[in-house]
Amino acid sequence: MLFRFHRVGFGGASLLLNALFAAGPALAQTPASPSIPSAAAAAAGVAGVAANDSLSLDLTVQSVLDANPAVANLTELANAAASRLSQTQAGFLPLVTGTATYTRLDPVSRIAFGNGPELSFVPNNNFDAHITAQYELYDFGKREASTNLARAQVQTAQDNIMVARRDLAFTAAQTYYSILFLRESILVQDQQIASLQAHRNEMQRRVAAGVSTRFDVTTTDVRITQAQSTKLDLQNQLRNQQVQLARLLHRPQQADLPVKGRLSYEPQPLSLEAELSRAAQNRPEVNLAKDAELAAELQAKLIDRSNLPSLGVGAQAGGKNGYILPGVAITDIRFNTVGVAQLSVPIYDGGRNRKQRVEAAAGYRAAVARTQDAQEQIRADVRQAVNNLEFGQARYANAQQQIAQASDALTRATGRYRYGVGQNLDVLDAETQLSLARLARAQAMYNYTLGQFQLKRATGEQIWK
Repeated sequence: MLFRFHRVGFGGASLLLNALFAAGPALAQTPASPSIPSAAAAAAGVAGVAANDSLSLDLTVQSVLDANPAVANLTELANAAASRLSQTQAGFLPLVTGTATYTRLDPVSRIAFGNGPELSFVPNNNFDAHITAQYELYDFGKREASTNLARAQVQTAQDNIMVARRDLAFTAAQTYYSILFLRESILVQDQQIASLQAHRNEMQRRVAAGVSTRFDVTTTDVRITQAQSTKLDLQNQLRNQQVQLARLLHRPQQADLPVKGRLSYEPQPLSLEAELSRAAQNRPEVNLAKDAELAAELQAKLIDRSNLPSLGVGAQAGGKNGYILPGVAITDIRFNTVGVAQLSVPIYDGGRNRKQRVEAAAGYRAAVARTQDAQEQIRADVRQAVNNLEFGQARYANAQQQIAQASDALTRATGRYRYGVGQNLDVLDAETQLSLARLARAQAMYNYTLGQFQLKRATGEQIWK
């Protein structure tokens, strides 16, 4: 997110805020309310926020993570992947089923021997109840390959959760510090307005004494109005960021959630090599790329084994009628057992397995290429984040120097004007330059703080507890 300040001419330099939220969805703007508050009312609103602070950075980030349904969605997808893993592991256990059937046959074949009763080879009412146990003794590693693939999918689902939580936490931190920056900028504008109003009061006294003209008062009033307009712009941006925070927290009815803290500048030592090493180990994108590579490799192994034989055994025990045995009626139910061993050998599948192996090999090569690209992108992210922090330190030092120079210039311009050797426009320009320097310092603190989080994101460091 970058706030740029431009000067426009109207009897001297003025201040306008052009807030360009280019840092992603965390800084998306919400339409402003049709009713624009007065400067006094808006200032009171800002003061009310400061007086009712409730959300720290850690609490903001954690609350956003807890409230976001996208994380819950990915968590349930990970649970589903874990369930699929359990299903594949069940293939290593026997399969036992119980079956009971009743069949009515009418008519049935009968035969008569002389004048004796007719004999049936099949009863009209057939009963069969049995328990069957089946077990695959050997499948040349197909079950193991399926289990390993399911396990890799579970890891991918968990890494997706980490990526989502990291991005959401960064978005929450970005919005949090945007609110702090806008509040700091409003305080700077309040300082400028108060200084300009004090200068205007002095102009009024000089006009009454006959040593100045109404033109000086009018030009000062123009600067005050311009500063108040800039403050309204800042207040609008602040309200929009509060609405954005409420959306992240899924509390749309509370668009004025206050946050704690003030912007600060806390420089940190930097080591590019150390940060690159940390990113290579911790970035979830690397883990995701490696997960995809492993899944593609396991998929290829599964396809290689899917065309191999399998050996299974089975046993069945139960009772049924319909037996023709000496001394046993055909309707009597007898205990029976069945044992079976089965070898299945694929012979011809129309070349499907060969084509699947070609596809799996291509998928594996693509996954390897994605891993290399992800590693290169991560190194670039770290370098950019380190560069931003290094230049951020220089910008902060430059802003401090600007403030010192602008303060000195304002003191000199005010003194010259009091003794009648300077002009009112010199004082107004100096006031504007001091305000711009203070805003530049706030911008530098915001950019540096955000750069620290960008470096954490680039190296895979968690920003939530």
